[in-house]
Amino acid sequence: MNKSSFQQVVFGSLVFSLLFGLSFSSFGQLVIKPGAIDAEIALVDNFRVLRGPSVLHNDNYFVWGGSVLKGEDGKYHMFYSRWPAGPDHDKFGDGWLLSSEIAHAVSEYPDRDFEFDKVILTKDSSGNQTRWDAQSVHNPHIMRFDNKYYLYHTGTNYPGPQPAGSPGANLSKRNLIQQSQTLGVSVFYSLDSLERGEIIRSETPLLSPRTRVKPNDVFNPSPEGTKTKPDNLIVVNPAMVYDPIHKKYLLIFKGNIYMPHWRGVHGIAKSDSPAGPFIPEDYFVFDVKDDEGKLVSAEDPYVWYHEDSKLFYAVFKDFSGRITGQGKGLAIMHSKDGEHWEKGENALFMPLELTLKSGEKVAVNRLERPQLLFDEDGLPIVLYAACAVDNPNPEKKPVTFNVQVPLNSSYQK
Repeated sequence: MNKSSFQQVVFGSLVFSLLFGLSFSSFGQLVIKPGAIDAEIALVDNFRVLRGPSVLHNDNYFVWGGSVLKGEDGKYHMFYSRWPAGPDHDKFGDGWLLSSEIAHAVSEYPDRDFEFDKVILTKDSSGNQTRWDAQSVHNPHIMRFDNKYYLYHTGTNYPGPQPAGSPGANLSKRNLIQQSQTLGVSVFYSLDSLERGEIIRSETPLLSPRTRVKPNDVFNPSPEGTKTKPDNLIVVNPAMVYDPIHKKYLLIFKGNIYMPHWRGVHGIAKSDSPAGPFIPEDYFVFDVKDDEGKLVSAEDPYVWYHEDSKLFYAVFKDFSGRITGQGKGLAIMHSKDGEHWEKGENALFMPLELTLKSGEKVAVNRLERPQLLFDEDGLPIVLYAACAVDNPNPEKKPVTFNVQVPLNSSYQK
């Protein structure tokens, strides 16, 4: 794998450092170097995109977050979000809520050449619009426990127009759907059974918001004076990890709070089984605060446990750069128990920049939904991320894609 000159992140129990940093720890250090991707800049109706073996795109679709594992067939299987693009469809900023589906792609390699196979989950087709996933499914996160596959994902429904004078009366259809987001899991027993369409879809969500606190324009609000919990208004963006210390499955999720503006925050729920039931805790995780003592906005955590260092790690999106202190990008934190998280000396995992094999560095507008793949020694070997070179929000053209970044990792005791 090619080494990148723009970054080196060193993980230890106390310190994360960049290219010229040093880390000393009784746990040792996990060194991860992002590599160059095999891609080039291209144009879609004068909008810059990346195309090449390291990029998954689908014609006429927005492509977003992808989660990958190695199957029993020796191939690499990606589960990813996509939704229709084009002049007759919704713009990017609305389409993911209104019409996202989860597709399956396959490759012989972990970091390139993924090709679309089939759509495996769409909005619920039963006609029951009250179901938690009746409108769309999004942000898949694939895990395998005890030879069974668990596909965690978000789902939405449309509660319908709200009565005049109610707290949600002024909300658009898009925003009512946004406030209906919950989190569930679909299960299958093998990749062969998945190909046959034998997937067990959850009838109810794993987690739903316990509080609905917002100053105004809120669907089905909590009583006045309710104390906001992490699972406020929405429960989305699942990150699952097994805690070998306490023998629990930990499900980390994102909620929304308003202070007075929107901020993404995170909570944690625990279970004895990867299928639940999950019991959410009342405290926040990744609770970095700004100069005013308010929680800094973040989202899209990927969480894993590194056996050799006996530490949990989390990579997630830092909206403002206030977590890393070095600008917007992907942030990194560590934890001894998966619940209480700390920043090291350097919390920057990756800036909003990709390095091409040509040596060219490409600044990107979006680098989100980080997901990782590991080798047999528990070392990260690929980063998968939803990406856009320029701002996709107002676009109807298929300008988003999933990028696969090779990682060169080692653990030094």
